[in-house]
Amino acid sequence: MIRIAETKHAVVNEPLLSPFGFKGAYLTELWQSVTRLESEDGAFGIGVGVQSVLWSDPRVFVRYGETAGNELMAGLTRCALARMRQSGFETPFDLLDALLPEVYAYGQSSTGLADLRSTFALNALVTVDHAAWGLYSRGRGSRFEELVPEAYRTALAEKQTRLASIPLIPYGMDEAGIVRMLDDGYFLLKIKIGADPDQDGDPEKMLAWDCRRLEQVHAIASRYGTEHTDSGHIAYYLDANGRYDTKERLVRLLEHADRIGALERIVLFEEPFPEDVKIDVHDIPVRLAADESVHDERDARERIDLGYGALALKPVAKTMSMSLKVAKLAGELGVPCFCADLTANPLLADWNKNLAARLAPLPGLKVGIIETNGHQNYRNWEQMKQWHPRAGAEWIEAENGLYRLGDSFYETAGGALEISRSYESLFR
Repeated sequence: MIRIAETKHAVVNEPLLSPFGFKGAYLTELWQSVTRLESEDGAFGIGVGVQSVLWSDPRVFVRYGETAGNELMAGLTRCALARMRQSGFETPFDLLDALLPEVYAYGQSSTGLADLRSTFALNALVTVDHAAWGLYSRGRGSRFEELVPEAYRTALAEKQTRLASIPLIPYGMDEAGIVRMLDDGYFLLKIKIGADPDQDGDPEKMLAWDCRRLEQVHAIASRYGTEHTDSGHIAYYLDANGRYDTKERLVRLLEHADRIGALERIVLFEEPFPEDVKIDVHDIPVRLAADESVHDERDARERIDLGYGALALKPVAKTMSMSLKVAKLAGELGVPCFCADLTANPLLADWNKNLAARLAPLPGLKVGIIETNGHQNYRNWEQMKQWHPRAGAEWIEAENGLYRLGDSFYETAGGALEISRSYESLFR
């Protein structure tokens, strides 16, 4: 058993290049949460996380605002660390199982939301889970697959040498930005839909905006081709973040996509409905993916039974431990998975790559994928890359839309569990 002697926590506020819009609202900064765990034998691990209150529970963001909402989430992390002192764990899975109920209960009390979304607590625990994996790796090897228990390895059978980077097209990106993205070689575009153009919550205005946005992107992307999809066309990944209220409204959007020739390009449509809306979607003509609605294996099974054909795994938002549990279930049921982002910093993005690199490509694609948009959104991205313990490694940045993963990536787990001296300096 690993017994914890000391825990520490710090926060780095990272400003964004411009307001980042989704779920009908906007962020201006993202707090980087950093945890240091030291065991009784003097070994230690450092973990990072990115707090996204708006993504994890928009009600907290609306009720308390950006800064106070971030303070509340940081409070959940500190609650977890206080619970860990002078205690121990066998594996990071055991630690998450022990911490999550208590941290969630604390979050219910501190936010005043009895039905707080579980993702709020999981998001707060990412930094703790990452640090626990780092500490767990000491003396056990540096290869990710050596650390994952045998029962979970069947879901991680691939070893991709290339991963397609999925960039984000947020509400505010103009045509020139979309063109630059395609010129840079990106071939799977994540398009944020579900905007609230007049900030009045009108679902018909949202649908009209989404239809126009899809037309705009499709008109531009139709001028490009790619060798990385089965069709040879640029592919689309729509993300509604639970903004569609009815199946009928979703069908109207897809009918419009069909009319303009875009329907066959949609390889993923993520989270169309709020998580409490449980509708059978077997008859929807595109592959629906579940993300925020999947907090654990039970939720994953429920969405699969409803007809969802893919699951978004988010070690950067819901912990690696929980993501591996969901990946194991999905693998047993034959449901494809992919790794989504939360505007992760460079080190956390490489932690995500360790899982993404071991998943099979989605149907319709010829290579594995991972969503990464930190380089698009952080003002200090170049400086943030220097905080990576393997700064300058060839796998950190995409070239022509692809991350190249060689032996050095696999031998070192992308440096994701190594000690970053820059993050360590926060605790001196």
